[in-house]
This record gives sequence, structure tokens and C-alpha cells, in this order.
Amino acid sequence: MAKFDYDIAVIGGGAAGLTVTAGAAQLGAKTLIIEKESSLGGDCLHYGCVPSKTLIKSAHVYHTMQRAADFGLPALELPPVDFSQVAARIKSVIDTIQVHDSVERFCKLGAKVEFGSPRFVDEHAVELNGTVISAKNWVVATGSSSAAPPFPGLDSTPFITNKEIFYLDSLPESLIVLGAGPIAVEMAQAFARLGSKVTVIQRSKQILSKEDKDMADIAMAAMVAEGVRFYLGATIQQIRDLGNERQVEITDEQGKDVVLTASTLLVALGRKPNTDGLGLEDIDLKMSQKGIIVDKRLRTNHSHIYAPGDVNGSFQFTHAAGYEGGIVVSNAIFHLPRKADYTWMPWATYCDPELASIGMNEKAAKTAGIDYQIWTENFADNDRAIAEGEEQGKIKMILDSSEKPIGVQLVGPRAGDLLGEWIALLNGKVKLSTLAGAVHPYPTLAEINKRVVGSFFSPKIFSPTIKKGLKLFFNLKGSACNPSSDIR
Repeated sequence: MAKFDYDIAVIGGGAAGLTVTAGAAQLGAKTLIIEKESSLGGDCLHYGCVPSKTLIKSAHVYHTMQRAADFGLPALELPPVDFSQVAARIKSVIDTIQVHDSVERFCKLGAKVEFGSPRFVDEHAVELNGTVISAKNWVVATGSSSAAPPFPGLDSTPFITNKEIFYLDSLPESLIVLGAGPIAVEMAQAFARLGSKVTVIQRSKQILSKEDKDMADIAMAAMVAEGVRFYLGATIQQIRDLGNERQVEITDEQGKDVVLTASTLLVALGRKPNTDGLGLEDIDLKMSQKGIIVDKRLRTNHSHIYAPGDVNGSFQFTHAAGYEGGIVVSNAIFHLPRKADYTWMPWATYCDPELASIGMNEKAAKTAGIDYQIWTENFADNDRAIAEGEEQGKIKMILDSSEKPIGVQLVGPRAGDLLGEWIALLNGKVKLSTLAGAVHPYPTLAEINKRVVGSFFSPKIFSPTIKKGLKLFFNLKGSACNPSSDIR
């Protein structure tokens, strides 16, 4: 039997890698984790989820202060934002959370932490800092990074990505954003609220192209009202460096040539897997353009090598990476043939209003050829939303031909949090009638979940047939008010 230095070794200290490391070490496996950066936490902690949500909160507070008069308060004259103070707050939040992802914590769990850039020398061993390290099982969880498309002139023009945007010395006077996915949309709105003049250029004809257009359009309308400019269906012709400004020449949706300039250019057009330098080609690990190819148990073509998280190119969310890390632990440590199931994988985009989704949206249902029906409720009819001045948005519940839910989307205030009730309901196979009969505190935004289900049941409960039967059996006398004659 082969002897290995470790039972399991993990490359990458992000969400997926840390989940595997913590789980394996606590179960008694001799575990190693290798991170190429100087600290653990991965993209989410340093360049993604944590800094972006911290920035979004600062922008939200500043925006709310500017809207003081909308809430019956004295209007305020606010000084310009000092972005260095915002960046300092971002750093302090990262530092606080970093403790949870510290070397000391993982050492206490029983895992060895090493830093450096490993390269596979065979299927069971890597070279790291001049030393060969072997393991029975390997986990490649190196994540992804921002991709730079081959637009003419981009390679000779300074631009920033999510790795730089949270650490700027000053607030950009103007910002052009290439792309309109979640990162692009969140940053566009946040910087516009802080005072930058923001323009978004998108190749497709809607923002957040994976979402249903009617939902994405609500979010875009809110951003337009706040001053963000959008060029949808645009083709980038040329990008130039003008010294103090960046210039982007496009052909817009109508075929008109437009020249745009800004002090800063943000590229947010997709992600690429972090596989360079790992020597995966030397061990014949199969990959596609999206990332490392895995089966439903997160195994590569070498069954002892796993690849959870962004590096496999499936669901590029931190929570998805954590979930996939758990799948790896089940297979590699418990030896249980557990498969990943993405049926009820939720996600959210933290623009304002937020957009959150679980299961199939209408676009996916159409593509799958599913016969479906739609039920909606508007936040404009929710008393808490009205009280807080957050009436934009709606909930959309999608049912299949057997009237079972196949997906729910929300666009509105705190949509990501409101999705939690649906996560529990759908994963727990709870009947819609249970939600319809549940009591929610008043007034809360969560009542919209109950109301959309109620709107589905109401035509059944209050149908003419039911009313006729009740009248027959219980001698009910019918309506007490005729709107056409009793109301003058």
C-alpha cells in the first residue's frame, strides 16, 4: 500500500478549500492546505463578497442620507465622499473576518497550512517551495479570476477589476463599466451613489442576462433613476488610453457610433479558472474553457483528485463553493457516493432593489419546454415596503403543470433574505398550503411570500362552485353590498 504524507491535501484557501480543510481535519484526516496568497480567505474575503457588501452598505447609507427629505426629515447638504475612509472601513471588516480564516484557527482544527505555488509532479504529489509533498487525495480549489476579453486596445489601456476596485486611493470622477453581470451591476450602482458618473456597456440587450428580463429591468430602472447610464446591445470597437482618461468606442443597439470617456475603466466581463502553473496538463487532468471537468461527485478524471468551487466553472457563488466542499468531504473522507444537486441552488445580486432567485426562472422553464404558470405580488402592495419607501419590485412564483413550485424570483427590498423562507420550503418539500396557512408578523416584508401563495389558492377557495355549495348547505344569504348601487 502506497505511503503518503497526507490523507488529503487542498490547493486553494477560498470557500471550497477551507470547507474541505475544516471538515477533513476535524474528522481526523491528516490534512494540508496550500495557499499562493499571503493569507487565507480567497477571492470572496479579499476581492469579492465581503468587500463588495461592505462598500454597498456605505453607498446605501450615503444615498439614504441624500434622501432625508423623502422621509420627512430636513434635507442635508453632504460633503463629497472621501473614498480612502470607505476603503479603510472595507479593510477593517476584512481584518475582522480574517480571524475566522486564520492559520491559527486551522492549526487548532488539526490542519497544516503552507503558502506558495504548488505544481503537480505526478497524480499524487506536488512540488512546493523546493519540497515534494504527497497525498492520497487532492483537492484543486483554486477559484477563478476576472477575465480580460480581447477587445481592441484593452491590452494597452489601464483598467481595474474586482481585485483593485475596493482599494482605490480616491473616488473615480467617472467610471465606465464593461459588463452588466452581478459584480458589474453592484459596483456601478455603489459608485454612482458615492458620487461617480457611471456608464455601463453591455453586449446583450438586458442587464443580469441570466435573470428574467422583467425582473432585471426593475433593477435597471432604479439605477437609471439614480443617474447610471446604460448602453445595451452594444459592440465595443476600440479602447484607448488618453492619459488621464480612458476612451471606449462602441456601436450602440441602433447601429450608431458612440465615443465614451471616463477617468477609470472597470472590466467585469466574466471569470476564468485559476489553473495556470499547477501542472495539470502534465498529469493529464481534463479541462474545458469553463474550468476543470468534474462529475456529480466533484471528481476529476483522476478519481482521487477533486475540484470544487469556481475552478470547475459551474455555479460561481461562495455558497455553492462551500456546498461543493461538503460534497468532497463526504466522498473523500466518509467514502459516501454523495452527488451534488443544484435543483434548489439560490443566488442573489445585491443591487438596490436586490434580485434573488431559486430554482428555475421563466427563461429556464421556457428553454426546458416546461408547461408553467406565473403568480406575482408587488412590493407596492406590502405595507412594510410602503412604510419604508421601498415599493419597487415584485415576487414571481413559477408552478409546473401539476401546480408544484419549480422556482421563485424576487426583486425588491432585502430579496436575498426573503428568499430564505423559500429555501427551507423547497428543500424541505413543504406544501404551498403550509406557507399559505402560516402566520407572519405584521408588518413585515416576508408577508409577500405568504401573499403570492394566497393569490394562487384564492381562486380555488373563493370560487363560484364553493360559494354555491356553502349557500346550499348552510343557507348563506350572499353579498351584503352592491358596489353599483350601494356606494354613491
